[in-house]
Amino acid sequence: MTPKVIYKDLGLIDFKEAWDYQTQLFDAAIAIKMANRKNENNQTITSNYLLFCEHPHVFTLGKSGKETHLLLNENSLKAKGATYYKINRGGDITYHGPGQLVAYPILDLDHFFTDIHKYLRFLEEAVIITLAEYDIPAERVEGFTGVWVDGTKPTARKICAMGVKCSRWVTMHGIALNVKPDLSYFKNIVPCGIDDKAVTSIQNELGKEIDMNEVKQKLKINLSKVFNYENV
Repeated sequence: MTPKVIYKDLGLIDFKEAWDYQTQLFDAAIAIKMANRKNENNQTITSNYLLFCEHPHVFTLGKSGKETHLLLNENSLKAKGATYYKINRGGDITYHGPGQLVAYPILDLDHFFTDIHKYLRFLEEAVIITLAEYDIPAERVEGFTGVWVDGTKPTARKICAMGVKCSRWVTMHGIALNVKPDLSYFKNIVPCGIDDKAVTSIQNELGKEIDMNEVKQKLKINLSKVFNYENV
């Protein structure tokens, strides 16, 4: 039976508001799974979600990150109109802002496969396929999560960051694809803790205006194809 995933476009939304909403969906799925374990004769099916959004300027630090990778103090953050959160995903520090497509899959991997490494590779694959539709030859870099342009060359540029949380095979957080953000904000961090590689975007690579809604539709379709689910 093909899994179904409820798609929601949250538009431009405050990071904390989106985080709280993710947590609500995440906690609800885990509660259902725990109840199912206690009552094998009355099983409730968990729901899967895919949330798309953009955030106002914000820096987030994952569980394995170093605070020194944020190169701004509190006053500098305010001057740039940005906020900062320590959060419960994996990975180091990253930036979110207008023009960056953030995708938060809240999936019960029991509906798909119970392999977190495979899950990460599938997320990367959907992004790589999407970028190929723009004739951007993106790839993985061994030892790092995310998606890169010229990943094996000295000119390597990160175009998509990733960081997830998984508990009882339910996921949250996800990917941040640079469509057309203000890339200067990345100069205020050591992106993902990597200090020797640049950051880029679809618009930066192509040198022309990019339609965010078009990218959303492509990524939405490609995620459903890679994971073999139905959008509802």
